[in-house]
Amino acid sequence: MKKVLITGMAGFIGHHLAKLLVASNFEVVGLDTINEYYNPKLKLARLQDLGFNTEEIEYNKLLKIENNSFIKLDLTDLTNLKALFEEQQFDFVVNLAAQAGVRYSLENPHSYVDSNITGFLNILESCRAFPVEHLIFASSSSVYGLSEEIPFQEDNCTDHPLAMYAASKKANEMMAHSYANLYNIPSTGLRFFTVYGPWGRPDMALHIFTKAIVEDREFEVFNHGNMSRDFTYVGDIVESIKRLLPKPPKENSIEFNAKKPVPSKSSKAYQLFNIGNNSPVALMDYVKAIEKALGKKGKIVFKPMQPGDVQSTYANVEKLYNYINFKPQTKLEDGIKAFVDKYLELKL
Repeated sequence: MKKVLITGMAGFIGHHLAKLLVASNFEVVGLDTINEYYNPKLKLARLQDLGFNTEEIEYNKLLKIENNSFIKLDLTDLTNLKALFEEQQFDFVVNLAAQAGVRYSLENPHSYVDSNITGFLNILESCRAFPVEHLIFASSSSVYGLSEEIPFQEDNCTDHPLAMYAASKKANEMMAHSYANLYNIPSTGLRFFTVYGPWGRPDMALHIFTKAIVEDREFEVFNHGNMSRDFTYVGDIVESIKRLLPKPPKENSIEFNAKKPVPSKSSKAYQLFNIGNNSPVALMDYVKAIEKALGKKGKIVFKPMQPGDVQSTYANVEKLYNYINFKPQTKLEDGIKAFVDKYLELKL
């Protein structure tokens, strides 16, 4: 039984990944700070859904249920993080813990350095001290920034981020490559494209729109609704990660052209993938799908584009599909209905 560390396990994607891997006969150890970026009750409810008694949670105390464990720990706490690596001897690490949100980064840039850069550096240092077979880490479609060369491909220029969140994710990619070079840590970065589904974050559009419609309140739609996103269902995301775990990159100096380097290829044990639906949806069609699932019209207030936001995202996912032989396949209507059903059940 392979052992996997999932950082950010009380988070949206981490919760779904833990559930899938436990059911797939992996041993899982989850880590999370359970911070207050959004309602901690939702994070605790996710942990309860995984079977943990959240009243027993204490800092740096490992809770264990069969092949699933959880520890409350901050990634900036290098001493205790290294102790966890030494004790558990992980085969794989999936780093999903991060300070999320583009708009939040405009007011709280330092939190992105602490969580996304210092925290990720500590993950790399821990993998260096206690080697793993494969490190998978979350990047973001936000790294494409000002680029309008769509669909976005992994080799596109990503040197023009629009907010600190995107800059921190770009930094993660470069940091992982440097550690793959220096210490041969096999690393795969995943550029997520607008993940949605049940147990989703309250700061995401799906939750905001649904909550407002249910409560009969107005809600804001930016750029006057003239936006599109490559919405990707969380179940398809975690299935892709599961398939990636036993497929770490290998050193490959033959395919890498050092005279004309591109971001997605390296002579080192390092690779990058877009992970999206390869099918952008107009934001207003997304709103209509929510209204249909709720059986109720929303009260929309149109607003101009927000700083740090982009008009459209669209992922070319051919590289990942060829690598793991899997494409996202959940229909938008089905994914939104799954979210709405869980939202009405949880009432959080």
